[in-house]
Amino acid sequence: MVSFTTIVTTALALIPGAITAPSGLVGYNIHSNSLETRQTPWQWWTEGQGQFSCQQQGGGKYSCTWSGKAGGGMVAGTGWGAGRKTVKYAGQYNAKGPGYLSLYGWTRNPLIEYYIVEGWDVLAPGEPWTLRGNFTSEGGNYLFYTAQRVNKPSIDGTRTFTQYFSVRVDAERRIGEVSGSINTANHFDAWSKFGYKIGGFAGSMFMVTEAFANGTKLPTGTSTITVS
Repeated sequence: MVSFTTIVTTALALIPGAITAPSGLVGYNIHSNSLETRQTPWQWWTEGQGQFSCQQQGGGKYSCTWSGKAGGGMVAGTGWGAGRKTVKYAGQYNAKGPGYLSLYGWTRNPLIEYYIVEGWDVLAPGEPWTLRGNFTSEGGNYLFYTAQRVNKPSIDGTRTFTQYFSVRVDAERRIGEVSGSINTANHFDAWSKFGYKIGGFAGSMFMVTEAFANGTKLPTGTSTITVS
């Protein structure tokens, strides 16, 4: 088990400060400006300049290629009903630049946007992250952060809300050939123990590939992920 001192040191190395990602990078359906209407088993959204291509291939499998320019980004992934369950994933995640391979969803009362981040090349939070603690789940070591978004798009329109992030420690991040198992209940319970509860699940949750430009750092890569 990684010591808390080691984890905090790793955390400080991971956080690049108050770096701003595109303000709308929260998972819109490409055909709609409503987060609520995009809650389907397939999420596919882009903004700004760049070349982005993602396809749902059936059987829980999707693939993406991306090369973003300044201000450009994308989110794509396979979804299903949110809740306390185990999600398995496997495939290839070959990313360069800012972005995540993560499980993603929302709750209401309170309004929370949550991420369980399994892989990345560069972490670039939209708002400053605050470290709240660390925990283990299924043999993996995670850091728990929160952030606040003020008057930003949400599933309930423009709102102020909190983001929760479980992030694998740097030494355990998944990149290249990836596979893993996420027990969402372990994360929800850990967050609650730190004093950060979730609300009622809203719509679907998704295993997504997310990529976005961050200043002069531009995202490129490919992913082919199967979830079950």
